[in-house]
Amino acid sequence: MVATETRIQQAWHVLNAVEDPEIPVVSIVDLGIVRQVFVQENSLYVHITPTYSGCPATQVIEDMVIDALNAANMQPFQVKTVLSPAWSTNFLTDEGKQKLEAYGIAPPAEDSVDKLALMGEEKQIACPLCKSTDTKMVSQFGSTPCKAHFKCNDCLEPFDYFKCLV
Repeated sequence: MVATETRIQQAWHVLNAVEDPEIPVVSIVDLGIVRQVFVQENSLYVHITPTYSGCPATQVIEDMVIDALNAANMQPFQVKTVLSPAWSTNFLTDEGKQKLEAYGIAPPAEDSVDKLALMGEEKQIACPLCKSTDTKMVSQFGSTPCKAHFKCNDCLEPFDYFKCLV
């Protein structure tokens, strides 16, 4: 039997290779979807939290986790979706933020929800392509509900912004 700590490390390694189905350049570990991995009574437990409770990829992600753990012979295990506390962009790893930006998605710009919209002010998001802050939100929702759609006024390229959710 593999030691508990080694088994947990192996599980994290396996889960780090599971790509997010909507943004395949980041893993579910990079996004902070994997919340907890532990062993109890010889069974491996993996707790995952969707980026928001209505995320259409939740079941797909759970299935991908199960497939990855099965392929790595990590049985016995249980995967549980945990909704509380809710996922936050604060769970994104620094590496995940760098991967998003390299892919052309602006990572969250701050650690708290944007309140500028309440005062009619526009959010200044740096273009992930040319780094200009002369950008404009085109739509509150981008290619997925957790992203907003922006356009850069300098390079004229559209891009997604991973909204800050806390």
